[in-house]
Amino acid sequence: MQRYTLRSDVIRRDSPIPYYFQLEGFLKEEIESGRWNPGQQIPSEAEFCEAFGVSRTVVRQALNELVNEGLLYRRRGKGSFVARPKIAESLVQNLTGFYEDMVAKGLTPITQVLEQKLIPASKKVAGMLSLKEGDQVIKMDRLRSINNEPILIVTTFIPYHICPTLLEEDLTKRSLYAVLEDRYKLEIARGRRTLEAISASEEDAKLLGIEEGDPLVLLKSVSYLKDGRPIEYFEAKHRGDRSRFEVELIRIKGGDKIVARHGLPPDLPRSNILVE
Repeated sequence: MQRYTLRSDVIRRDSPIPYYFQLEGFLKEEIESGRWNPGQQIPSEAEFCEAFGVSRTVVRQALNELVNEGLLYRRRGKGSFVARPKIAESLVQNLTGFYEDMVAKGLTPITQVLEQKLIPASKKVAGMLSLKEGDQVIKMDRLRSINNEPILIVTTFIPYHICPTLLEEDLTKRSLYAVLEDRYKLEIARGRRTLEAISASEEDAKLLGIEEGDPLVLLKSVSYLKDGRPIEYFEAKHRGDRSRFEVELIRIKGGDKIVARHGLPPDLPRSNILVE
């Protein structure tokens, strides 16, 4: 770990700017400039106090702000570490899959198929796909990685009667959406997605290389064909420390009618629209 000597240009005693904010700015610069590398442990609170001549309360507040911003993370009993940059995903505002989204960003996604089998639909899955409980669905469990680092686990359900040979498809290096469109001529027209925060289970932690109880973002999605039939239901657990979701909101005056913009359909779900 790098040790610091007191520098007069870091904490200005005559400035009206709070000490914690000055310290936060300095530490943020150390991270964003690359002088501190992702995964590197930073000095302890006591070392910062000694180096900059400030109280532990000041140091703790500065570090808390950086943790909240996702620039640092803590390990109980070990200290604070520089966080890896989060991977921006557009899965909430664009009807794409993880594979397509990552390729569009110039990244190389890797898929490990954990399970791909035929099962009877549970009551929940049947409801999502407009099936009867017990109808056959194809279930796929996949671990998705970027640069050999696990990022998410996704469980997908597809109605078996629509594309039965999907059971034999190799999805390790292909987009599921591309397979559905190219091979089965099934064009996904719209979808509905929700986000919620959950904690990693023991099995999640093992697969994702994190600790049990670490934060995950659960993305649930139902996708529909042009004729309105549900074609896919999935639940994806994204690592909270490595994922950031981007959403574009459209402000519409009036609220009585929705005007399409940037190629978006006029029936865009209202969760994506700010209406006055």
